[in-house]
Amino acid sequence: MAREELDVLVIGGGVVGSGAALDAVTRGLRVGLIEAQDFAAGTSSRSSKLIHGGLRYLGMLDFRLVAEALRERGLLIQKLAPHLIRPVPFIYPLKHRVWERFYADSGVALYDTLGMLTGQSRGVPRHRHLTRRGARAIAPSLREDALVGALQYYDAQVDDARHTLFVARTAAAYGAHVANRARVVGFLKEAGRVIGAEVSGMETGERIRIRAKRVVNATGVWTEETLGLSGERGGRRVRASKGIHLVVPRDRIRSDSGLILRTEKSVLFVIPWGRQWIIGTTDTDWELGKDHPVASKADIDYLLDRVNAVLEDPLTHEDIQSVYAGLRPLLASGPGPTAKLSREHAVESPVPGLVVITGGKYTTYRVMAKDAIDAAVTGLGRKVPPSCTKDVPLLGAEGWRALQNSVPSLAEQSGLSPTRVESLLGRYGSLVHEILDLIRQDRSLGEPLTSAPAHLRAEIVYAASHEGARHLDDVLTRRTRIGIETSDRGLDVAEEAASLIGPLLGWSAEQRASEVEAYRGRIAAERESQTMPDDVTAHAVQLGALPLAVQSSN
Repeated sequence: MAREELDVLVIGGGVVGSGAALDAVTRGLRVGLIEAQDFAAGTSSRSSKLIHGGLRYLGMLDFRLVAEALRERGLLIQKLAPHLIRPVPFIYPLKHRVWERFYADSGVALYDTLGMLTGQSRGVPRHRHLTRRGARAIAPSLREDALVGALQYYDAQVDDARHTLFVARTAAAYGAHVANRARVVGFLKEAGRVIGAEVSGMETGERIRIRAKRVVNATGVWTEETLGLSGERGGRRVRASKGIHLVVPRDRIRSDSGLILRTEKSVLFVIPWGRQWIIGTTDTDWELGKDHPVASKADIDYLLDRVNAVLEDPLTHEDIQSVYAGLRPLLASGPGPTAKLSREHAVESPVPGLVVITGGKYTTYRVMAKDAIDAAVTGLGRKVPPSCTKDVPLLGAEGWRALQNSVPSLAEQSGLSPTRVESLLGRYGSLVHEILDLIRQDRSLGEPLTSAPAHLRAEIVYAASHEGARHLDDVLTRRTRIGIETSDRGLDVAEEAASLIGPLLGWSAEQRASEVEAYRGRIAAERESQTMPDDVTAHAVQLGALPLAVQSSN
């Protein structure tokens, strides 16, 4: 990136920053994307993992946001990332016989209608009414006295970290320069104008100067800190809202559908996730260190209390397999609960040459990226084509549907079971051939991990060889979801994974041991923090053991 002046330098490797890099490079611009830690290391790996219009925003009369999100949902399911995003059903229990069914039906019907009117196929079935008996036939774990009937509607879900990675990889495939472990430590300025950034390579300590006609700040909850490096303190304020999620085994809730429950503050989702359920979320202010949001015992108790109100067999702390916490970068608009804050986004240029994108929600990342690049190319001095990302499928999308029809033959050729091939297609799409090539070269890579059999050894190797993973935590937390999908949070597989990626990354025996120890320390601190009564004590415990990658970048 330092060899030539870029047209656009994007700071922040979350979904919005990665989307901005993809938007810019597909307009024919010279683009760089840098991320201080790992792709999706912040908010973009810690969401509810839903691609949705935001049914609850209809109650806030935010019709434009809902319609926009539903249009993006349809695009993602049908065209942009069908290999990564799939429809998921939800049951909404009703507690009142007449007025609530009418009220809820009106809202969900409007939700369906807005999805149809966006000009993009919904990609999901319409909602339907259920009797109490019908709802409990689908979800036997629902208490009989918790509902008089229900509605069932559809949204979509995604592995947010993998999707973000695919957006960044697609940008790179179109020619963008993309780097993680590259932290901005200052802006280059000339006559009061931002003309680039000074960047520190977190793996090497090397500092480079990257010149760019425009710089886009897409750092989410870190927006104000990044802007401060320019010497400016203007623009919109960002308010960090913490959301936590519990992960419990699938057999603890008997249901063939997700659940959406209304709470006194917002809504609560129970989301099917492979062999687990994800339960969330909270929506509370967070004013501590933004690199390490944590769940306290109070947060966990809140979710357990709300979900247990409708379950025949209540969940306990012992049922919780893992917990994760993330921060939403909301546009600040005065006091009040964060659940009431708008999920709209804003684009500003507080300093000449610098564009800042803030707010928004995961589902509308492409629109946010488009708006940011629209602002960045204004006054660039040459004609720049309009955004075309609504017609640019992500890597792995092209040919995915055809490969679904070829699962039996792929299984026979690779020696894997059809179920295993289907799982790989759902994580890699048509890039599955790259995984199968690794197995052809080394048959041992076709074996499942000893303590995480849902994943193959080849996937661990692929994370380091093809997907930019630099540390063990990158692999177990984001390239795969072993860290939340196994009861031990990936502890038992850490040694095996480190032995697979160590040779690719040039680790010595000492480095490998250090990576394993750092991962174990993070999990131990995470578990202890979740027994603490509040944010302050939980955060203090978490800071006692940071991942090796984060230690090196602070």
